[in-house]
Amino acid sequence: MLWEDLDVEVRRGELIAVLGANGSGKSSLLKVVLGQLRLRSGSARVLGTPVRRGDRRIGYIPQQRLADDGLPLRGRDLVALGVDGHRWGVPLPSRRRRQRVSQLLSSVGAEAYESVPVASLSGGEQQRLRIAQALAAEPRLLLCDEPLLSLDLPHQRLVCDLVDDARRRLDLAVLFVTHDINPILDKVDRVLYIANNRCRIGTPDEVMTSEVLSDLFDAPVDVIRHRGRILVAGVPDDQLYHHPEQVPL
Repeated sequence: MLWEDLDVEVRRGELIAVLGANGSGKSSLLKVVLGQLRLRSGSARVLGTPVRRGDRRIGYIPQQRLADDGLPLRGRDLVALGVDGHRWGVPLPSRRRRQRVSQLLSSVGAEAYESVPVASLSGGEQQRLRIAQALAAEPRLLLCDEPLLSLDLPHQRLVCDLVDDARRRLDLAVLFVTHDINPILDKVDRVLYIANNRCRIGTPDEVMTSEVLSDLFDAPVDVIRHRGRILVAGVPDDQLYHHPEQVPL
């Protein structure tokens, strides 16, 4: 069991950051919403209907991972997969398809990558394209599964800004899984923190406190705020793997 008694509603236009140590069930939560993982009990619904695989009302941005060398995809090809990649057969060229891909590239400032092989782009540049791909179907809910992983700070800020811009422009509900809240902190409405099979949800000021995290981890935890950043110290060693915002005492 990863978590229990999790009860959360993501509202339109709201960005919820999902935090927790590696293995706490953050990505599993997204798989439930995507219809890829079944709940042992309870229910999950999107826009009033039970979750299902392939729901075009949901956009998905995966973890940042570099494309393999030799991948025969250009920037526009990757984005086009979000437009009609769900359909059977080879897509036929059309003016409408080209215009839609161009609009999506423009929305994330990726026009320069249109004809560039994806494998030759940096991690941040590839994430621009994945954001455009996720927005292709004009989703109502956007799931971000650690999209900042392995990115340097400038590209982390860029990805956060692009997601926030899409959220405001399209009035999206956003679930943003991350190990480090700081790059997205100024854009977060609420935080869902998962630890030890339990969870707490509320504003950053309500959840990111020594009292709340000490209770979740059942161990003394200090939350330190310095120059607009949040540092978490004292989390048990077995909870620290791949958890860069935590600094052990």
